[in-house]
Amino acid sequence: MNMIEKIKREWLTAPGANIMAGIVVALALIPEAIAFSIIAGVDPMVGLYASFLIAVIISIVGGRPAMISGATGAIALLVVPLVSEHGVEYLLAATILMGIIQIIFGVLKVGKLMKFIPNSVMIGFVNALAIMIFMAQVEHIFGISIDTYVYVIVTLLIVYGIPRFLKKIPAPLIALVVLTGVYIIFGSNVGTVGDLGNIERSLPSFFIPDVPFNMETLQIILPYSLSMAVVGLVESLLTAKIVDNATDTYSSKNRESRGQGIANLVTGFFGGMGGCAMIGQSVINVKSGATTRLSSLTAGVVLMFLIIVLGNWVVQIPMPILAGIMVMVSIGTFDWGSFRYMAKAPRTDAFVMLITVIIVLFTHNLAIGVIVGVLFSAIFFATKISKVDVHFEALEDRNVLRFEGQIFFASIDTMIDQIVFKRYGKAIQLDFSQAHLWDDSAVDAIDTIVRKFEEKGNTVYVSQLNADSRKIVKELSQLNEQYLT
Repeated sequence: MNMIEKIKREWLTAPGANIMAGIVVALALIPEAIAFSIIAGVDPMVGLYASFLIAVIISIVGGRPAMISGATGAIALLVVPLVSEHGVEYLLAATILMGIIQIIFGVLKVGKLMKFIPNSVMIGFVNALAIMIFMAQVEHIFGISIDTYVYVIVTLLIVYGIPRFLKKIPAPLIALVVLTGVYIIFGSNVGTVGDLGNIERSLPSFFIPDVPFNMETLQIILPYSLSMAVVGLVESLLTAKIVDNATDTYSSKNRESRGQGIANLVTGFFGGMGGCAMIGQSVINVKSGATTRLSSLTAGVVLMFLIIVLGNWVVQIPMPILAGIMVMVSIGTFDWGSFRYMAKAPRTDAFVMLITVIIVLFTHNLAIGVIVGVLFSAIFFATKISKVDVHFEALEDRNVLRFEGQIFFASIDTMIDQIVFKRYGKAIQLDFSQAHLWDDSAVDAIDTIVRKFEEKGNTVYVSQLNADSRKIVKELSQLNEQYLT
């Protein structure tokens, strides 16, 4: 019964709203898929097939309902050298291997690593994506014609104005249908979807990439496949987290990892390039009222329907309409509260957010930006907790050194610098009741302190270790049991 309820919840909740949202997303997928194909140096159909297949497969096997996946710019940028040097067949082989690697990552439950991504990195990731979405629209808006500006302005007016009066039909869909009709009837000096590349009206077919199955091929594609797998998962899992927050629901990150792998594995056998979750289209989907897997399935199916059945109409969609919709997405995606966050958050957190944005915009690689952001966060965190205070107290029968803080490789030098090594008239007690030992460097530091005091002729003993600290000392320390009390 629970399984039936889950299927109903994930597929049949508000079907009308989800189908409508999927139609809007399908229209928004076309120019992006074509553009990313051009970036990668392959035929537009390679990106379109990828978006169709990945959207449909992920709707079934993915871990995040209402999230949209397809051909993305992050993956396209990675494969440019592979396509230029070895051709599209090697790209398809790399996509298949990418899928296998992602499935392995999913089985190994790498989704758990999401909890190590700090909030400051998340904010930076979201803002960088919003800026990249906006920047990608610039070439379709500026320096073309007055008509283009008019279409963009009217699109934005419809997108922001219509929901005040009509909420059942997504405003972007109304803008697309009405303004495309205006263009077809009256014509105007604007770019269209057809200007981006030729669209073949045919379904994808199964075939095995025409590459030698040997170690040389593996050496060529493995570095690309590994990069594609990591970048794709980082972008997908972060996008899933964003959609989680937007919908107040939970998704399985490990299932999403496996699902992305299955989608890319299948796509490679049907002539599609690799892909992952798409933040822009996912935001469009959610803002259009999507909550279930039906919206993702609809997006993929309608995408193919548009290409095969309505191809002659699709190529006439004015690009400024789609650009206007994506501008709305970028505005909605950007975290405008981050300006207040920068003013109030600790300087290190604000820096991490900024460096994440800068790295992503500079490299156009979301994974690198996130990894650098996490690395800086870890360094700042280690620096923050590496302060250990040492207090000296002379009692009647002994001298006490009390340690307070987290003792590990980064805090050892500052700890030892506070200690005066000389001969004392009484025994020395090293009190660790307010401290915790984390690694072998901490244990080695305790050994060093004891040895230096003994070299000065002192009697030393270690006391008040908590259970975990005592365990690591017993396993790694050179001190005898007599030193521990």
